[in-house]
Amino acid sequence: MARKTDSGNYTASSIQVLEGLEPVRKRPGMYIGSTDEHGLHHLITEVVDNSVDEALAGYCDKIVVEITRDGAVAVTDNGRGIPVDIHPKEKVSTVQVVLTKLHAGGKFGGGGYKVSGGLHGVGVSCVNALSEWLDVEVYKDGKIYRQRYNRGVPMKPLAEAGRTDKTGTKITFFPDDEIFETIDFQYDSVRTRLREVAYLNKGLVIELTDNRKGREARDVFRFDGGIKDFVEYLNRNKQTMFSEVIYGEKIFKDSEVEYAIQYNDGYSELIYTYANNINTEEGGTHLVGFKNALTKVINDYAHKQNLIKDDEKLAGEDVREGITAVVSVKLTDPQFEGQTKTKLGNSSMRLQVEKAVTDALGTYLEENPKEARELVVKTITAQRARDAARNARELTRRKGVFETASLPGKLSDCTNHDPSVCEIFIVEGDSAGGTAKQGRDRRFQAILPLRGKILNVEKARLNHVLENAEIKAMITAFGCGIGDEFDESKLRYDKIICMTDADVDGSHIRILLLTFFFRFMRPLIERGHVYAALPPLYKVAKGKKEMYCYDEKERDEALDQLGRKGCELQRYKGLGEMNAEQLWLTTMSPEHRTLKRITMEDAFEADEIFSVLMGDMPELRRQFIEQNAKLVTELDI
Repeated sequence: MARKTDSGNYTASSIQVLEGLEPVRKRPGMYIGSTDEHGLHHLITEVVDNSVDEALAGYCDKIVVEITRDGAVAVTDNGRGIPVDIHPKEKVSTVQVVLTKLHAGGKFGGGGYKVSGGLHGVGVSCVNALSEWLDVEVYKDGKIYRQRYNRGVPMKPLAEAGRTDKTGTKITFFPDDEIFETIDFQYDSVRTRLREVAYLNKGLVIELTDNRKGREARDVFRFDGGIKDFVEYLNRNKQTMFSEVIYGEKIFKDSEVEYAIQYNDGYSELIYTYANNINTEEGGTHLVGFKNALTKVINDYAHKQNLIKDDEKLAGEDVREGITAVVSVKLTDPQFEGQTKTKLGNSSMRLQVEKAVTDALGTYLEENPKEARELVVKTITAQRARDAARNARELTRRKGVFETASLPGKLSDCTNHDPSVCEIFIVEGDSAGGTAKQGRDRRFQAILPLRGKILNVEKARLNHVLENAEIKAMITAFGCGIGDEFDESKLRYDKIICMTDADVDGSHIRILLLTFFFRFMRPLIERGHVYAALPPLYKVAKGKKEMYCYDEKERDEALDQLGRKGCELQRYKGLGEMNAEQLWLTTMSPEHRTLKRITMEDAFEADEIFSVLMGDMPELRRQFIEQNAKLVTELDI
C-alpha cells in the first residue's frame, strides 16, 4: 500500500467535537453492543479502525497489534499521528479531545478524512472510558508525546517524552474488569478480524502478536490481491468451477467499488459486503446493485448465446447458486440504516455497483466462452432444481401458525401457544424420545424425535433436502418456512434445542442438524434460537447421595467429595439410559440444565468448518481430525 508522507492540513482545526464522554461507563452496552466477550473484542476494532482510516487516507501502510504479557492490547500505526496542538474550542491538546470526547475526530466534517469507517463505531474515546488504564504515544514532528488515562480521566496533560524519526500513534489499553464479564482476549477472534481488514485493504501490512506466557503466537497479514485473495481464501476448502477469480474495480467521483467472484460446485451462496471496511451484515444498496447486475448480465449472455429461450429468464437465486463473492465499497458519506448500522442506505451505491459489475462481468463472459457456458449450464440446472423444490416446498408449508392438523404425527406438542415461552427438543430415536416425552413439562416443552441421521445437506440441493422425511418434519413443526420464505414471526418456539447423546454418534447428529440450520434456516442461528443441550456424562452415587457430572474433571471432583471407596460410577452413553426424572433434572429443567447457545460470531470460520466436516473433500476431514484429535480427552468406540 502506497503511503503519503506529508501531513497536509491535518491539524487541530480538523477535529470537530460532537458530544461528551460521560454516558459511556454508565451504559456501555449502548456504545459497544455488550459487555461480554463480543464487546471486549470490539474495543480492539475501534482502535484499529482509527489506524485503518489513516491507511484509507494514504498515510499508513503498517499496523502492529500486540496482546502484551499482562493482557493489555497495544495498537501502533505509522500514520500521521493524532494532532498534538491545542484544540481551538476545547483549550486542551487535541489528543486529549480525541480520547475524552465521544465522536470527536477528523471524520465529522473537519476535513481530516475523505473516506472513513469510523462512523460505524464510537471511537477511541469509548475504549478509553471502558479501560482501567490507557496510554497514548504520538510520534510527530520529530518528537514523542505521551499521556496516561485512568478509566477515561487524564492523569496529566500531554507532554513531550523524547525525540524520534517515526510518525504515527500507539494506543495501549487494559480493559476494565468492573465493566466487562471477561477481560481475556481470544487470539483467534482478533486474528480473524485483522485478517479480514487486511483483505479489504490491499497491500496494508498488519502484524499480530500474543506475548502472554504459554499462549505465544504471531501472524503477519498482507494481501496484494485484496478481496481476490479473500475469495480464494473463502473457497479454499471447496471445489471451484474455474480457478480464476472474476474481479472488477471502478472509481467514481466520491466512491470506489470493488468486487470479486468465484463459483464452486456447491449449492449455497456466500456473499459478504462491506462499506468503508465495515461488514454490512444486513446488506443494503450495494448488495442490491450487485445482485441486480449479476442476474442481468448472465441472462443477457444466455439469451445472446441461445442457451435459453427468449421468453425464459433465470432467477436471481439460480445465478447465485454456488457463488462466493465479496463486494467492497468505499464512499465519502456512508449512511447506515437500523440500530446496528449494518445495512448501507446510500441510494447512489446501487447504481454505481450495478455499473461496475455489468461492465467487468459482461467483458469476462465474452472473453471466456467456455467458463461462461459452464456457468449458464449450472444456472439452468439450478433453475430446474428450484422448480422441483417449489413443488416439494408446498408439501411442507403450513397454513397457519397454530393449525396443528398439519403438524407431523411424531411431534408431541406443548399446550401453550405463546412462542416466546415455548421450546422444542430435537432428539434422536424413539427410546430417547419416549423418555423425553415422559420427563418434559408439557405446558411449554415439545418433543420431536428423529429417526436416524438426517440428510447431509452440504451435498444436496433444496429439492432433495425437502424430500427428506425428518427434515420435512422439522420444517413443518417450526412453522417459519425455509430459505427465502423464512418468516421469524411464524416461528412456533423461541428455543430449538438439539438434544443428542453425549458420544461420537450424538455429536455427528448434532453437526448434521446444525449444518441444515446454517445452510437453509440461518436466521434461526443469527437470532439466537438454536441451542445444544448438554446431558451429563456421569452419575456418581454413594448411599442416597447422587451427583451428575458433565466432564471428567467434575467426575473426579465428585469422587473425591463423596469418598472414592464405595462410590458407584455410571457412564451415560445415551439419553435412553436415563429415566424420565433423571433426564428432566439434568438436561431439560430450566432451573438445573445447561444449554449452549449456537451463535454466528464468526461466519467465515463457521462456513469453513461446515465445508470441511460435511463437504466432498475427505482429505480435508482427515487433516482436521489429525489436527484436533488431541482435544478429545475420552472416546467411546
